[in-house]
Amino acid sequence: MIDGFCFKNAIISGANNITRNKELVDQLNIFPVPDGDTGTNMAMTINCATQIPGDLESESISYVADKVASKLLRGARGNSGVILSLIFRGLAKGLSNIESASGMQLVNALEIGVKAAYGAVMKPTEGTILTVARVACEKGEVAAHCNGDPVYVWSEICEGAQEALKTTPDLLPVLKKAGVVDAGGKGLCLIFEGMLSVFKDDEIIPLFSKEEKLASGSAAKSLFDIPENFDQDVNFTYCTEFITDKIVNLDGNVGDLRAYLETIGDCVLVVDDDEIVKVHVHTESPGLALQEALKIGQLLSVKIENMREQNRLIQEARAPKEESVPLTFNPVPPEREVGFVAVCAGEGVMALFRDLGCDQIVSGGQSMNPSTDAIREAILATPAKTVFILPNNKNIILAAEQTIALVNDRRVIIVPTKTIPQGISAMLAYDLNNQADENLKLMIDAASKIGSGQVTFASRDVDYIKVKKGDIIALRDAKLIFKSRDPVKAVVKLVNIMANKKTNFVTIIYGDQINEKQAAEVKKRVSEKIGAYADVSIINGGQPIYYFIISVD
Repeated sequence: MIDGFCFKNAIISGANNITRNKELVDQLNIFPVPDGDTGTNMAMTINCATQIPGDLESESISYVADKVASKLLRGARGNSGVILSLIFRGLAKGLSNIESASGMQLVNALEIGVKAAYGAVMKPTEGTILTVARVACEKGEVAAHCNGDPVYVWSEICEGAQEALKTTPDLLPVLKKAGVVDAGGKGLCLIFEGMLSVFKDDEIIPLFSKEEKLASGSAAKSLFDIPENFDQDVNFTYCTEFITDKIVNLDGNVGDLRAYLETIGDCVLVVDDDEIVKVHVHTESPGLALQEALKIGQLLSVKIENMREQNRLIQEARAPKEESVPLTFNPVPPEREVGFVAVCAGEGVMALFRDLGCDQIVSGGQSMNPSTDAIREAILATPAKTVFILPNNKNIILAAEQTIALVNDRRVIIVPTKTIPQGISAMLAYDLNNQADENLKLMIDAASKIGSGQVTFASRDVDYIKVKKGDIIALRDAKLIFKSRDPVKAVVKLVNIMANKKTNFVTIIYGDQINEKQAAEVKKRVSEKIGAYADVSIINGGQPIYYFIISVD
């Protein structure tokens, strides 16, 4: 029988196993656009459940599973993280009111989680983490009828998961073409295998090898205790801080990163341990710093602040000291009828959504998927009885949807916007004279009619589409359509492909890697091509990762 203490250790072991292997899972992502990545999202999600307070040696599996499910749901990031949290929430429901679990009880509880995960996805796709979870559960059920020993059943669940993972390329042609298995499915296998290590051998898979343990020590502790090192004079505009994974098989190293940052800014502070690198730099080009950081590993968190704007506001207020920006939202009562929360990155993009009427902005997007709890806090900080959420990224929609069950004192409505242009269009479509449900239809309809494009860079080599890491790539409605050597030429070509004589408006939002001269050149060249029939606007969005975001209406 599996008791609460054993289950808690199994969760820690599963979390350690996915964390140790998250780079491997990240590399299975077949699309080269820099993003949060499946392994990173799953690792960040399950690690939220490893710090449950209290003495758990005498607690029931019901108690522990419930605490684990709650932590996972609130910390869920990205679609893979949300699906993982739903699987464990189902486990918690199935293990309710029991002290310890047999093999049959474990598999019955897992079945509840699998059904919940399928139910949460509007169009479930086979060949994904869903298939791996379902087949694992089915094999476990057959095993439980033969032998109720939980170790035997969970062993069969792991074997079923591995068998299903091998079939994912046959179910999804895009995986077969790329020569990989499903990333989310691989992540789930790693977590289940980590749990089996405890169930079978009472052994928690360590987070570090013996060599890594000896090398880490005080470096990791000091990593998050770096003082702010602001200039008295603002020599550069952007205070840029970020944390990356440390992937040793990539091209870059920490020394090269530090040396490069010294050439584009000052107040450079780079601290690393065996797993991550934390960076602080003042620069005019945060995007260049982030792009260089991707040679080390995947971005885990990013904070970019405009110091000149901060200084201006301080001077205007004649304040003797700078007020710190709160790390969390402050909850307020729902006093008015309607409010809005948007997820986006970049000072200019954030300002645009505020101008359109958004009460709260959650910092996030591609490479920075916010947790369910971060979105929930923004909802509670919005003083409205009905709160519309605009995720503006397909990998954030599912996390946003989970907030509906977490907020009791106001209605939460998710507008499933997948891009920044869709979010802008949805906000413009809102009509004060309509009821909430009518506005939801209007906003969804408006978002669906907008053509979205992006120009960014490839974060990895993808042989089957002949893309190399660092290539400039152009996306139309999330599909890669060509690559280029120059972002300005790429955006002009992309707009020319997307626009036609029925186009009325084209809006181009440029990121922090693009200067005003380049932006002016883009507007000039685009206007020459389509200005006879469409209005062309260009906006300084200041967003990281994307050189340009395009909206065609």
